[in-house]
Amino acid sequence: MKDHYYFDNAATTLPKPEPVYQFMDQFFRSHGVNPGRSGHELAVEAEAMIVQTRRMLGEFFGFGGDPARVTFSQNATDSMNAVLSGMLNPGDHMIITRMEHNCVLRPANHFERDHNVSVTRIGADSNGFVDPDEIAKSIQPNTRVVVVNHASNVTGSLQDAAAIGKIVKETDAAFILDSCQTAGVVPIAMDDWGVDVLVYTGHKGLFGPMGIGGMLVAEGIEIRPPRTGGTGVNSISPFQPDEYPYRMETGTHCLPGIAGLNAAQKWFADLGRTHGADADSSHGQACAAALAHIHEQELAATQHLQNAFSSIDGVKVYGPEVGQPRVSTLSINIKDLPADQVGAMLDADHAVCVRPGLHCAPDVHELLGTVPQNGTVRFASGYFTDDEDLKQAVEAVRDLAES
Repeated sequence: MKDHYYFDNAATTLPKPEPVYQFMDQFFRSHGVNPGRSGHELAVEAEAMIVQTRRMLGEFFGFGGDPARVTFSQNATDSMNAVLSGMLNPGDHMIITRMEHNCVLRPANHFERDHNVSVTRIGADSNGFVDPDEIAKSIQPNTRVVVVNHASNVTGSLQDAAAIGKIVKETDAAFILDSCQTAGVVPIAMDDWGVDVLVYTGHKGLFGPMGIGGMLVAEGIEIRPPRTGGTGVNSISPFQPDEYPYRMETGTHCLPGIAGLNAAQKWFADLGRTHGADADSSHGQACAAALAHIHEQELAATQHLQNAFSSIDGVKVYGPEVGQPRVSTLSINIKDLPADQVGAMLDADHAVCVRPGLHCAPDVHELLGTVPQNGTVRFASGYFTDDEDLKQAVEAVRDLAES
């Protein structure tokens, strides 16, 4: 038996690929210096690793722009706040969906209350899908941004980003895609989909550590600097540099976090070359093959859970039907038990790690009608979820439902 059966990958993936742990430790020990600040060899090599990571992430996300426009931050919430505060002005209009995480909901609420920005909130159907036509109908002459959560962190429903991007591209608005639940899980084609800003976090599907995230900003999209300060370049200037990445990055980088993303990107490419990509394929091509394999594995685990849970009396499964576009995230409730009570019992009695509650996405739970049960119990399989994990999860849910 395992000590724990981990199904909280929608919050943070665990474990990480072994090369991620190794490279973070090795690089921080050997190159734990300020990159881009000093001219000595260690600093130059640290900066080279960061530049390489920007280039790999650009290919990974289907971004053909300048790698300098691949930027780093503390996490996705940090980047989302930066892009919204850097683009919105009083009198602007923004469109979001009711499937958003609080990293979008709360900034939107504050802009609406405090900064005279009007907000349209697009609903979803009972399975968690947003109709792109509803977004088209809501665009106004002063619409500045359209923000969409690529996949729900509650239901797992995967939105049609390409269709939404096509609609937004015909307007003056910018399309901002929250990829927290899809980066490293499904292939993303930023340029082909018309995404203007892609926000990502490192600690989920990208298999990096906590404390690192960022955004990719398309050419022609300009964002006011979210902070000002030291950049290591043009120090004589009294103002923040206009050019990327310095426009968006201030102070010392999270070098261990970027090293983790660097190692994970190489792991993705290696995995892709063992699952369909040619040995001489590009980084982007190899990673696309890896993501297709990962997505297939995760969907198989989710379908197993979905079928098993649906067959247990007293268990309600939320979200997409089998065959609809989704990621591995799966939410359930057991009879009328509060979600937090179920989560505690799964952990204490069965060593099954899940995420009960409202998942920082209260609008989704209002749509589902699950607020009275304190939300749902979320199972999120990952690439390293195995048959033993699945068996334990099903037996644990059956035990609670039958007790």
